[in-house]
Amino acid sequence: MATVQQTQQHIRQSIQEAYPEPEAGAIAQRLLQHVLRKSRLELSLKQQELITTEQEAIIKKAIKRLQQHEPIQYVMEEAHFYGLDLFVDKRVLIPRPETEELVDLVVKEHQGQKGLHILDICAGSGCIPIALAANLNTGKVYGLEVSDGALEVAEINATRYNLPIRWLHQDVFEPVQSIASASLDIITSNPPYVLELEKEQMRENVLEYEPHLALFVLNTDPLKYYKRIAILAYELLKAGGKLYFEINEKYGQEVKQLLLDSGFGSAQVVQDLYGKERIVKAVK
Repeated sequence: MATVQQTQQHIRQSIQEAYPEPEAGAIAQRLLQHVLRKSRLELSLKQQELITTEQEAIIKKAIKRLQQHEPIQYVMEEAHFYGLDLFVDKRVLIPRPETEELVDLVVKEHQGQKGLHILDICAGSGCIPIALAANLNTGKVYGLEVSDGALEVAEINATRYNLPIRWLHQDVFEPVQSIASASLDIITSNPPYVLELEKEQMRENVLEYEPHLALFVLNTDPLKYYKRIAILAYELLKAGGKLYFEINEKYGQEVKQLLLDSGFGSAQVVQDLYGKERIVKAVK
């Protein structure tokens, strides 16, 4: 049997073709933490501990999947998001750090308010409404999603944290009849915004495994979802209610203008930690 240290090195070497360093090292550590159920500190302190036969078999299967460029989050069926460990598989997008920034902005702007009514559109894994429900004082939280599979994943995650989120299984381009007009304090959305022509710039592990329905929008109508959601949000938000979008960095000013043209009193583009225009927020 191999030690923790030997196994970690073996994982790194085995996946370097698919995941060059330093990513291979980070993935090896993450996989071992997951399989051995140890923290980063525990892993570093127990480098000479032996791996069991059962653990070795799990790691061997994981290596094969990683060698096929499958994302580590799908291999582990787990993604970390805003302090939560969420279940993920190929039915949903893997939550991204920029989406955590959107959640953090909403939490900071609404901390201390009570009984908030929130809707997240294109909910996917449920990461946004679940994180908001876990970190704000909420009255009602809704998550709207068209994909059956994504909703099943979202329900698993809400149940894991015992959060009573109401999931709406429907297309955003259809009328939302389950929510009263002018009843919401917050609407969030991370809709599909990657242009078809941007596919060639994307990594193989994203293109081959993550759901294209949640990623891509036609080159001919890049703001398709924003146009529809702006109309919907204006109808469903209370006066003073806020809309938060995650966006393609190319269209910050266009989305801002779209919201102002849709009747919102103010709109603002917010840069992410890397200085990219990644969020647009607006107030009704």
